[in-house]
Amino acid sequence: MTSDDNPRRGEPAGALPPEAPAPVPAPQAVPQEISGRRRLMAGLWPPRVSRAQLVVALLLFVLGLGLAIQVRSNSDNSALRGARQEDLVRILDELDNRTQRLEDEKQRLDDQRTELETSSDQAEEARKQTLEKERQLGVLAGTVAAHGPGITLTISDPGGAIEADMLLDAIQELRAAGAEAIEVNGVRVVANTYFSGDGGELRVDDRKITAPYVFKVIGRPQDLEPALNIPGGVVQTLEKEQATVEVTRYEDIVVDALRPAKQPDYARSSSQ
Repeated sequence: MTSDDNPRRGEPAGALPPEAPAPVPAPQAVPQEISGRRRLMAGLWPPRVSRAQLVVALLLFVLGLGLAIQVRSNSDNSALRGARQEDLVRILDELDNRTQRLEDEKQRLDDQRTELETSSDQAEEARKQTLEKERQLGVLAGTVAAHGPGITLTISDPGGAIEADMLLDAIQELRAAGAEAIEVNGVRVVANTYFSGDGGELRVDDRKITAPYVFKVIGRPQDLEPALNIPGGVVQTLEKEQATVEVTRYEDIVVDALRPAKQPDYARSSSQ
């Protein structure tokens, strides 16, 4: 045997040669996509806002707020936009009537001034106008009875759903339509009249009233009744609360509920 055929020195005969060590896997490279995403997040957070960006954001907010207000304002007028043609004509007639009443009042005052300036006896003319003015103010203040053409507004409230503010809205609508004297369930309505209480327990100037609520109103019936019946007006609002509303015209109606004349404690006339 040659030396090459002999087993290695120090190794037992028949022993298997040792296995080679397993190769160590090389570390995998981080994908470029992940690192790029991290860089993007790092650039976005925390945010870095400049002064110009803040100004632009504020202007956009104000613009959006203005658009929202405009849209809401337009939606509030949807009732008139969807009204029937005859309802729109009635509203326009009501506006024309109010304008005409103001023109008539202006003409009446101009005539009074002309009479004072041209009268031969200016003192007597002034006295007559003063008495007439006193009667007019007495009607407005509720210290004298009044009569004339007008309407009655009768509101039945079986469910007790009518609130004080609804009756106040009716008063304001009647005044805007030219009502000159108003009485509600025997209580004279004047400038400082107020309504209070809950449904079914209402009070006028701290005087309890119960349904049906009867308004006696002196004024031009052709103006008063349409003002109550305009779309979304007094009658429709009351009927939504299951109330029954009846408006009746009269050629002559009497408003005789009176208010006591009060002497002012501190105010005095400035005329000499």
